[in-house]
Amino acid sequence: MTDTAISIQNVHKRYASTHALKGVSFDIQRGEYFGLLGPNGAGKSTLISVIAGLTHATSGSVAVLGHDVQQQFRAARRALGVVPQELVYDPFFPVRDMLRIQAGYFGCGRDYWPWIDELLERLDLTDKAEQSMRALSGGMKRRVLIAQALVHKPDVVILDEPTAGVDVELRRTLWHFTRELNDAGHTIVLTTHYLEEAEELCDRIAILNHGELQVLEEKRALLNRHPYRFLSLQLTGDGGALPPEVERLVEDRHEDTLELKLEQGKDFIADVMEAIRNAGYRIQDVRTREPHLEDIFMELTSDAHTDSASGAAA
Repeated sequence: MTDTAISIQNVHKRYASTHALKGVSFDIQRGEYFGLLGPNGAGKSTLISVIAGLTHATSGSVAVLGHDVQQQFRAARRALGVVPQELVYDPFFPVRDMLRIQAGYFGCGRDYWPWIDELLERLDLTDKAEQSMRALSGGMKRRVLIAQALVHKPDVVILDEPTAGVDVELRRTLWHFTRELNDAGHTIVLTTHYLEEAEELCDRIAILNHGELQVLEEKRALLNRHPYRFLSLQLTGDGGALPPEVERLVEDRHEDTLELKLEQGKDFIADVMEAIRNAGYRIQDVRTREPHLEDIFMELTSDAHTDSASGAAA
């Protein structure tokens, strides 16, 4: 059995005049909790569609557990479960029947019915099992889509924006459940715009931008590459304009609070605070924090930094 869950080799995808994927190559290893991130239009959904066999790459190849998604599509799709971003469902069948039908598509018979009942229980859907999808709330429909992707016990699970528009309780339920799946050996691939989720859950992270792989690193290495720390100051007093050496550090300001972006080894907290006091302000509260994944994501994907970030990732 291959150690690679998903192999993506030099994948291009063109739609008329749009070059959605521009030679993307990377591997996702078995047992990883992998983050696939990028701004809107970066190519994430296109790449997922290629992996799932919903669209064909213009060139290049993709394999799931060693099975080419075009040449060996049955084995590749049997190994894969995809939770789509859109709420796509049959509105007429009761939830339990729909899941049994879905399992049947993969050749899974009655011996999988206990697993379906377990999914219903784990996702708090047991009391909805005899209801049709159209009678469910948006959050419950999202849970059913996750169960539907898992009915055939796939080794690789792709979660495409699974918590978009759901409440906090459901988000926590889903992440607890996906952690357990990962601990049990399933490979999880997550796309999300909630970057704190990717920071909390993922082992490695790939960032796509403009159809290209901009960075692929272990999460900790990615967080450590940012040479800054952030200093939040709550100010009081009747000081005037901030001195230029402080103003250049301002990342955000809100009423009486400043957030400053300090370059480690260059901008010293004590010097900054002294300059602010000399400007006539009193410092009422001080907080520091290390960079979050969101800070690094914005640094890498903003147009102003695209060229330099691509060079750093090469």
